[in-house]
Amino acid sequence: MLELTDRLRRIKPSASSMAGQRVRELRAAGRDVIGLTAGEPDFETPLHIRQAAWAAMNAGQTRYTDVGGAEPLRHAVAEKFRRENGLDYELSEIIVSAGAKQIIFNALMCTVQQGDEVIVPAPYWVSYPDITRFAGGRPVFVPCPPDNGFKLRPQDLEQALCARTRWLILNSPNNPSGATYTRAELLALAEVLERYPQVWVLADDIYEHLTYDDAAFVTLAQAAPSFKERTLTVNGVSKAYAMTGWRIGYAGAPAPLIRAMVTLQSQSTSGANAVAQAAAIAALDGPQDFIATNKALLQARRDRVVAALGKIDGIACQAPAGAFYVLASCAALMGARTPQGALIRCGDDWTDWLLDAQGLAVLQGSAYGVDSHFRLSFATSSAQLDEGCRRIAAAAAALTPAVGGTADSCIPYTQAAP
Repeated sequence: MLELTDRLRRIKPSASSMAGQRVRELRAAGRDVIGLTAGEPDFETPLHIRQAAWAAMNAGQTRYTDVGGAEPLRHAVAEKFRRENGLDYELSEIIVSAGAKQIIFNALMCTVQQGDEVIVPAPYWVSYPDITRFAGGRPVFVPCPPDNGFKLRPQDLEQALCARTRWLILNSPNNPSGATYTRAELLALAEVLERYPQVWVLADDIYEHLTYDDAAFVTLAQAAPSFKERTLTVNGVSKAYAMTGWRIGYAGAPAPLIRAMVTLQSQSTSGANAVAQAAAIAALDGPQDFIATNKALLQARRDRVVAALGKIDGIACQAPAGAFYVLASCAALMGARTPQGALIRCGDDWTDWLLDAQGLAVLQGSAYGVDSHFRLSFATSSAQLDEGCRRIAAAAAALTPAVGGTADSCIPYTQAAP
């Protein structure tokens, strides 16, 4: 009998990936399902990027590249960092991988020892805790309250830091909340970190170009230049360039960390896809005007969804400052019952009820460290968003408050008869 390793038991499948798979399965079975789970824009990859891939194939650029990324792409990444972020990196300080997730995986696997701590502000992207655990570390969750825009406060960071802390993961704009840090807020966090020189910062900037209401993006090493020597600045082409399936991520960091990550990558995936790397060069070096056009459309969709959710009894949300998700509270629905008598105890029960009763797939907040919330993506058509919000309203309206007795006297949703 095959025995799995202990390290595999520390992690679970990605909730966001599994949700998308579940939607596809239900549709294949004939269910009328709307999926608002996707962490990817619904725009086509721009034509000039696709043409660059075609040209690369025709030119025979289909062979292995350097493990840490083809030199022309690393040049393009270095120029991107200089142009947009004011950060100067040598080619030895840049790595290209099969997506930003692999960058993060490489970094934590190379630097986290058994028992080391990684600070993960909550809400958080689903993979941060599991990658930390897989590396042998312990994720330390720091709640970031809605009344502070889901952002980490300096005093909360201070309380979480200790001698065992190795990393702070800072995702701005944030998945799932859309929280986006200002320069002043980053400087306030850097001031705290100055007293803990062993702590590095993993700045996940994958949603950099998707900020709204004229908000200016700034990354930590840009706001606090002295932190460049202890920061891994992570980015990629997936979100802004609608290239999620091309699987190209990149990062800049001090050369010793990059060398270690390249060594690990050489024994796992080796270099990223050669044709996708050629397409990424066209993305970074080519026209950028379409980004503003797409962002304006996403902002209009955001406003549409926030307005619709604001009219639903029991649902509350803030307008996200970035990314393309709304993190909505369903706390007011806890304790309500379905027509079958099942109890809505938590956000997981609410999202299960949405899928079963209305054929609407959203993501449970527990996957992001906020049990009383749920995440929906507005990176889809207005028609789909309108219908999705209508189904949320219908699902909420079908619930009745628990009357008499306690929650324990009700049927847990997961045990209720269909």
